Amino acid sequence: MSSTDSVATATPSTVSIPLKLFLGRSPLWYKQIILFALILNVVLYFIAGPLVTSWFILVEFIGTLAMALKCFPLQPGGLFAIQALLLQLTDSHTVYEEIEHGLPVILLVIFMVAGVHFLRDVLFRAINHVLLGIQSRLIVNMTTLVVVAILSAFLDALTILAILIAIATSFYDVYEFAVSKVGYHEDPDPNDEYIDELYRQDLDNFRAFLRGLLMHGAIGTAIGGVCTLVGEPENLVIGNEAGWDFVTFLSMVSPATIPTLLAGILTCLVVEKFGWFNYGAELPVNVRKILADEDKKLRESTTPSQRMIMVFQAIVGLLMVVALSMHLAEIGLIGLGVIILATAITGVTDEHKIAEAFMPGLPFASLLVMFYVIVAMIQSQFMFHPIMQWVMSLDGSIQVFMVFLTNGFLSAISDNVFVATIYMDQIRELLDQGLITRAAFEAQSVAVVMGTGIPSMSTPNGQAAFLFLLTSALAPKIRLGYGSMVYMALPYFITCTVVAGTMILIL
Repeated sequence: MSSTDSVATATPSTVSIPLKLFLGRSPLWYKQIILFALILNVVLYFIAGPLVTSWFILVEFIGTLAMALKCFPLQPGGLFAIQALLLQLTDSHTVYEEIEHGLPVILLVIFMVAGVHFLRDVLFRAINHVLLGIQSRLIVNMTTLVVVAILSAFLDALTILAILIAIATSFYDVYEFAVSKVGYHEDPDPNDEYIDELYRQDLDNFRAFLRGLLMHGAIGTAIGGVCTLVGEPENLVIGNEAGWDFVTFLSMVSPATIPTLLAGILTCLVVEKFGWFNYGAELPVNVRKILADEDKKLRESTTPSQRMIMVFQAIVGLLMVVALSMHLAEIGLIGLGVIILATAITGVTDEHKIAEAFMPGLPFASLLVMFYVIVAMIQSQFMFHPIMQWVMSLDGSIQVFMVFLTNGFLSAISDNVFVATIYMDQIRELLDQGLITRAAFEAQSVAVVMGTGIPSMSTPNGQAAFLFLLTSALAPKIRLGYGSMVYMALPYFITCTVVAGTMILIL
């Protein structure tokens, strides 16, 4: 064989190694699309200009979220975020400002999610007992929606969903460990080769049940979060600009929020009753039996020391709820307090065990920072301003209705707090200039509340809680992807948006 032949033979192998390493085990076609998009953005920048390139990068970033089951979005999405900085579509100063605005959410994800980890034993025992005690699927799902909605009106939506995810993960792990050939299996296998064939159908049904339960919970955080001043971070921005306290905010938005909440509850009953939009899955009998057996085994084998630990966890959990409901501090700081108390009084002092609690939240916190880079790009390129200027040029109730719709659209593809802030700045300026009345300003403020909270549930990136669910370790295990989340949120999006929009239009 000649030296030329040797080089020719070695070259493809040499070239394939970087491509194989790039984005790890992601499909080859996905790697090629990401590389093509990165090259395309550079070409577009010099041909079409920064604004067009920014819109492409925004769509591409959302695409990485949609492919979260193929590859965690931090790496591909982060490449687009870095490219936005290199192409000077935004700058590091603007990015840092956006991160400062989002710091409460970042701290929440880091510390509160870790705090919930140290309460998981008592939460699992309590919820498992309740779940096994309720035989009706309709009651289980409707109760989940209503309870989560009420809690989200007074506590943080992301915290509530983090608790729900932790509980669902415990349920799934208990069943998977019982039916797996190899015990606990951390890396999901799309073909379920590690599961005995006798249990695969039950496992699929159990996944469908958990998908429905979690989506009802996620929707509950959205329709409950719009009800009060503290329900969502953007509500505080809107309330401060409007000069509303807690009671005033509640009274101003209740004509729209209460019918929307009722529409959500009715939607839950309908989709569960008729099994529409991938809802209606029953908890398999065999799964219920395994969970019941595990619950019985745990109760019988619980030592006095373990009982005392769960009592302490329950006390810390109660203190957490009180602190959150009274907003004694930023939610992330409350989460850090939960970690300190829960570990100190239950004897968890091993550094590695503490580090495990931070593993679920840190990847998502990193992804949020990349998300804020994209938000900074939107701000630097004034991408949303033409839409807002057109809306502000309208008159009367049509303007208020379009504030609601455009808020929903823009919040579905970017950050709710960002959209609410720039809308309120525009509306406040009109009020200060005397171009709109105080009544019109308040009507538009209500439209911003409902717009950022309700239509934005149409996509996982429209709500931080939805995005956290999509990128959680549980999502690939139960086969919950971007497309399935959009599809399962669709009936709620339609009914709640129509009801909220109608109330805003007629009030």
